[in-house]
Amino acid sequence: MRSFLSAALIFIALSLSAQTKKTQPPQPADLVNVFVGSSGDHGQMSPAASYPFSMLSIGPQTYPNLHMGYEHKAKQFLGFTHNRFEGVGCQGSGGNIMITPFLGDTASILTKATESAGAGYYNASFTNRIAAKIAVYQNEGIESYYFPQGKKGFKIDLSHTLANRFVAEEHELQADGLTGWVDSKTTCNVGTYRVYYAIKFDQPVKFNALKEHQLLAYLAANSERIQLHIAFSSVDVAHAKAALTTGSFDQLKSQSATGWNQVLSRIEVKGNPERAKLFYSMLYRTVQSPYVVSERDGSFRATDGTLQHTTDSIYNGWAIWDNYRTQLPLLSIAYPDKYKSIATSIANLYQYGKKDYATQHEPSNTVRTEHGIVVLLDAYRKGYPVDFNKICDSLISEVNRLDFSHPDKALESSYDAWALSQILAATGKKELADQYKQKASEYKTYWNKDFKDLTKPDVDRIPARGLYQGTVWQYRWFVPFDVKGLIELTGGEKAYTSQLDRFFENDYYNHANEPDIQVPLMYNASSQPWKSQAMVHKYAVDTVVQYYFNDNSRGIDPFVGVIYQNKPDTYVRTMDDDAGAMSAWFIFAASGISPACVGWPIYYLNVPLFNEVSFKWPGGKHFDIQVPNYKEGRKYIKSVQLNGKTLNRNWLTHQEIMQGGTLVITASDEPVKDFGIANQWVSDVDMK
Repeated sequence: MRSFLSAALIFIALSLSAQTKKTQPPQPADLVNVFVGSSGDHGQMSPAASYPFSMLSIGPQTYPNLHMGYEHKAKQFLGFTHNRFEGVGCQGSGGNIMITPFLGDTASILTKATESAGAGYYNASFTNRIAAKIAVYQNEGIESYYFPQGKKGFKIDLSHTLANRFVAEEHELQADGLTGWVDSKTTCNVGTYRVYYAIKFDQPVKFNALKEHQLLAYLAANSERIQLHIAFSSVDVAHAKAALTTGSFDQLKSQSATGWNQVLSRIEVKGNPERAKLFYSMLYRTVQSPYVVSERDGSFRATDGTLQHTTDSIYNGWAIWDNYRTQLPLLSIAYPDKYKSIATSIANLYQYGKKDYATQHEPSNTVRTEHGIVVLLDAYRKGYPVDFNKICDSLISEVNRLDFSHPDKALESSYDAWALSQILAATGKKELADQYKQKASEYKTYWNKDFKDLTKPDVDRIPARGLYQGTVWQYRWFVPFDVKGLIELTGGEKAYTSQLDRFFENDYYNHANEPDIQVPLMYNASSQPWKSQAMVHKYAVDTVVQYYFNDNSRGIDPFVGVIYQNKPDTYVRTMDDDAGAMSAWFIFAASGISPACVGWPIYYLNVPLFNEVSFKWPGGKHFDIQVPNYKEGRKYIKSVQLNGKTLNRNWLTHQEIMQGGTLVITASDEPVKDFGIANQWVSDVDMK
């Protein structure tokens, strides 16, 4: 009788426990779909197991070899690689150290039904009955394998990359693993980066050389389960070895989930549960890079290859031209505790060696750093400490080397010249500041020459007049630091809005790339800010027509559909996520705020895509954006209150957000044409 009662009580307890688990709300990491953007040329993203801001990410390589080494529809498996720079073009980037489990002579074919992945882990099994479970925490990963009976082991290719070229490697074998370093070309094969690594198996292995830079690691015939730990360092092998632990797969996966939830929960959304999944899948993408390259003892490798020490965290792995308008500003709001170090790390580039793309001694894979000066000005104005005096000469030297030879370069270089003038003014160098402000103001000459006349037949073509990944129509709006001056150049406010109307009505806008992604916000500088509210909503969640792709000019076969979707072939064809740039655009749109001009701490408002969005920071402070009358498709702002007081403007300052509080946006089905026009913020080259 007692045993029956005991069994019954245990059954009841287990049932209650299961019910409790079922009723617990999902954590943000549970909502992430890591397969978003992993099929075709739709984002160039992968389902690799990763950790926020970690240079180590372990993901499957499949055949055919598409942009990120992985195709969601593919079944043929080639191996696991250990770093990917997510979504940055150039046919993928990273892909170092490919490890391929083998059984006899049979190829490994993925069993797609068993493939699963989430924030921090990846699992799969294969038709030859090999099964793999992978988890990543910080710069360490665990690969746990099950093998059937037979001749088994691993092929290790130390020369493997996705598209960037292999340069050199050295390794040393031990009875249970290997250590060494690998040099590869950075993204687009411009610079060179070095990865130090340590790999340790949980049982002895026998190594044979297959060919140069390739090894076979044989397991004992009766081995069924084997686990390997791998760790990366930018400093040296000793630090990579020190990062190895003896924990289990489950322990590392749990640690990774905890870390992911801490990072993703900085922004909490309430509303449409399916959209919340998309939201956290996009937020997940915004925190893949830059990478922490310093060690716990403060050591790090600078971009000149020298060993340095810091009391801070140092980051590397930049795609600033791509993401300075969206991803970096988002990090400055959601992760102020990390952004201080990110800003310092960008400033360090000027101290130790900075190229527009990459040096020959990068501590991690990286892409490009144009507009780093704009990011530093933006950080400074947001209250982050930047020691301009230490790098001022380098900033001036960079601006003096800027390229004004093409129409797009002229506008982009003018932005940097403006940022320098603002920095010089802030550091008391008035005469120099005026000199570079004048240099920035000369954009008007270039604009009148190449962007004023819209009657020429090439204004809608890529790549007319040597423009980089954009058209005359798309680049003509790129004067973020002086929209007031741009309005005057177009012929006044009426002509300005009329030309914006024409731009969108004829689908000249291209959301597949960055050159014009700020344009939906530009009605905020006119008497019709409600049109920006509609445009942000449209390109975030509504059906759009997109004629432009990154492999052609304006064609006859447009994309018609919703850009941001929670599926592997999301985005417009050929649209790269570009290191979180496009994901962060969506996060801003969904949150109801978007940067007005990087370099000024101002954000334009739109109706959020949720009932409530909350930014939450360590210490308990939070900023809540609420839409009390939220309704799907209700996209216009009727009124705004900040901390209980009516706000008669369509913008917020960074300080207003970061001090915490509540922003209430009352929405409307129809345009409210008198909201946001009484107290406007419009950038002006003469503003101080």
